[in-house]
Amino acid sequence: MHVLEKFKYCPVCGSKHFVEQSEKSKLCESCGFEYFLNPSSAVAAFIMNDKGELLVTRRKFDPGRGTLDLPGGFCDIGETIGEALSREVEEETNLIIKEKHYFCSLPNKYRYSGFDIPTLDTFFVCKVEDEAKLHPADDVAEAVWTPLKDIHTEQFGLRSIRQALHDFLHRHTEYLKK
Repeated sequence: MHVLEKFKYCPVCGSKHFVEQSEKSKLCESCGFEYFLNPSSAVAAFIMNDKGELLVTRRKFDPGRGTLDLPGGFCDIGETIGEALSREVEEETNLIIKEKHYFCSLPNKYRYSGFDIPTLDTFFVCKVEDEAKLHPADDVAEAVWTPLKDIHTEQFGLRSIRQALHDFLHRHTEYLKK
């Protein structure tokens, strides 16, 4: 079921004449209010340690409980992408980002409460202040430094993470060849 199907009545006037305009919007034929379903912003971090290992986490909750992941999460209202990245990394790993560089962004669908929520996931390559302070917390069951040769994208539970990780590993391999 598409999430907009749950919206049966106009949230402004209460009319039943709240009809689909497109895949991303509904329009009230009574009062003219149009609701757009826009993607939620999310962030994820590629964090490498001094040994060239990547920080990999394990998801504590669904979607994808038990699968591998990267540190990250959703942006809060009033927060920049950079602030969300720093907050999420600290909440999940106890690490403080000291440097971040944009890597890519990818559209995704995040399964929540039986619905596919559209997201726009933004990925950064990061360095942290003190790798030794790593401690999994929040919605992370485990966090480990993993050699790049031991990374298998199919073990990661979320589609956008797998794609970004594939691109990251490919670029890293190309960089090492130079």
